[in-house]
Amino acid sequence: MTEIKAPEFPESIADGEIATWHVEVGESVKRDQLIVDIETDKVVLEVVAPSDGMVSEIRKQVGEIVLAEEVLGIFEAGTATSDSTDTSDTTESQAETTETNDIDSIASPAARKIAEENKIDLSHVSGSGKGGRITKEDVLKAVASVEKQPTVSAMPAAANEPIAEGRVERRVPMTRLRASIARRLIEAQETAAMLTTFNEVDMTAIMELRTLYKDAFEKAHDGTRLGFMSFFVRASVEALKRFPAVNASLDGNDIVYHGYQDVGVAVGSPRGLVVPVLRDADSLTLAEIESQIRDYGLKARDNKLTMDDMMGGTFTISNGGVFGSLLSTPILNPPQTGILGMHKIQERPMAVNGEVKIRPMMYLALSYDHRLIDGQEAVRFLVTIKDFLEEPARILLDI
Repeated sequence: MTEIKAPEFPESIADGEIATWHVEVGESVKRDQLIVDIETDKVVLEVVAPSDGMVSEIRKQVGEIVLAEEVLGIFEAGTATSDSTDTSDTTESQAETTETNDIDSIASPAARKIAEENKIDLSHVSGSGKGGRITKEDVLKAVASVEKQPTVSAMPAAANEPIAEGRVERRVPMTRLRASIARRLIEAQETAAMLTTFNEVDMTAIMELRTLYKDAFEKAHDGTRLGFMSFFVRASVEALKRFPAVNASLDGNDIVYHGYQDVGVAVGSPRGLVVPVLRDADSLTLAEIESQIRDYGLKARDNKLTMDDMMGGTFTISNGGVFGSLLSTPILNPPQTGILGMHKIQERPMAVNGEVKIRPMMYLALSYDHRLIDGQEAVRFLVTIKDFLEEPARILLDI
């Protein structure tokens, strides 16, 4: 027998919560097959089978808190046996297990957890994700449809008793990631002297550049598409070099100036907002930036981001424009002292050389910690980003 233990947690994580057991007691598993998910404040950690065999005992149930190296259950190596002598029952059980495993393989951990909490059969849920993968949103839609259409078991016992319609409430526990996000946002507002400055950028030059070279770019870089985010990352990196205070962080009464630019990019995931980090962004090409952002987006969707992906970061970029946001005030990601907010590109009449012309414009927002960054420095930083974006050649010329 072998003890199934929780993995060693990163230094910034104290404990975790059992999110999902993917197998039941006595169920056969293969070596390296996923058996349990542990949800932490930042990532979902997976525990796999050490060899072929079965789980003979589960000691930590879903929802229980676990510490690093704590025993979750008992594993027996070998082939699991069944006490049943009925061949038809065995075959049927194996078929059900296979079907369940097939559903589990195309459903995200968050989707499976919500389905279990609301007793939703995933085999009846259509997946909208890539390759038919069932997402959290798919399960939430299924839950909503069930609540709107009561089943026979939910019908009142008395035939003449009125059926409750509308004003349905559903209470579910907040995930650890969502609770962690809430705690950090409140911490940022309570500890930082946060202020936001705004500007607007004419996106004409970048849009023309993308239109001219997007096909050649995609062909030259193995299908990597040329997006807007890579330009904003490059412009931010150049501005951070010129204004090191925006790239710094506060540690108590000490100011930590970073000699590198690790740019965090806010990405939406089924579990909430996560911020994976582009390491040494100043050394990355536009293609490498776009490729890493795409990979992070896929990993976030599948809950595959690791602690290494999200540790550190000296500056953050958040793009609310992809959801249609015209203007916002982003909140700092402690201990960072600056965050750039991108927004929706919208055509507006602008005065250009004394003439009114229609231009694709975007509002930019820079939230900063006034304890370290002065107002004039923040404004000049944002104007520098604006200048680089309106004249992308300046990035190449380093002017």
